[in-house]
Amino acid sequence: MSQATKTAGLLLFPGLTQLDLTGPYEVLANLPGWKVEIVAKQAGPVRTAKGMVIHADQGFDTAPQYDLFAIPGGPGTDDALTDEATVEFVRRQCEGAENVFGICTGSLLIGATGLLRGRRAGSHWAARHLLARFGAEVRDERMTKDGKFYTAGGVTSGIDMALRVVADIAGEEAAQQIQLQIEYDPEPPFRSGTPFTAAPHILARARAAGEARRPIREAAVEAAAARLASGTPG
Repeated sequence: MSQATKTAGLLLFPGLTQLDLTGPYEVLANLPGWKVEIVAKQAGPVRTAKGMVIHADQGFDTAPQYDLFAIPGGPGTDDALTDEATVEFVRRQCEGAENVFGICTGSLLIGATGLLRGRRAGSHWAARHLLARFGAEVRDERMTKDGKFYTAGGVTSGIDMALRVVADIAGEEAAQQIQLQIEYDPEPPFRSGTPFTAAPHILARARAAGEARRPIREAAVEAAAARLASGTPG
């Protein structure tokens, strides 16, 4: 008798960073015996931060309980953090899923549910310190796992962590085969991919480029943290 198909759900919301979603999607969609769906507040097209339109297969009202639930990030995280329906949906899915996978600032959305309290977690380098507002133990590693919660750094690290998730679910050989199939063998031309390796003036320019977003994100995190502290995370 064949095993029932398991399902992975990836959250989609306006203003999301598309590679946060499409990188892990490509890995998970190659996982044998699994179905992968994209879920948003309503089924249909959603525009990402850079203008790409991605179609959601399910809305919050029709989505099943996913076995693996993945939460990408991006500029739109700030609005999602203050949207009660989104935070409540993330909370329900994270509580019921066997494994939870946050990519980039998607980990802030998990934090807003209260489920990272006392757990190790990471995020994009420019936002990971904000996880402390949700009671998480902030980590600088590219990949962090604590129990069923996997949190990755910014954007491209979602591919790395998706392979780690696959290895834990289906074995390292399955993950290695998928890595080969998608020819994931990165050789970046510069060692400037983290704030620890980038030249100081490059880091300063990157921080300046995100300066307009910073107070917006901090205000969203404060609002979400206050709601969590009041006992109404959703």
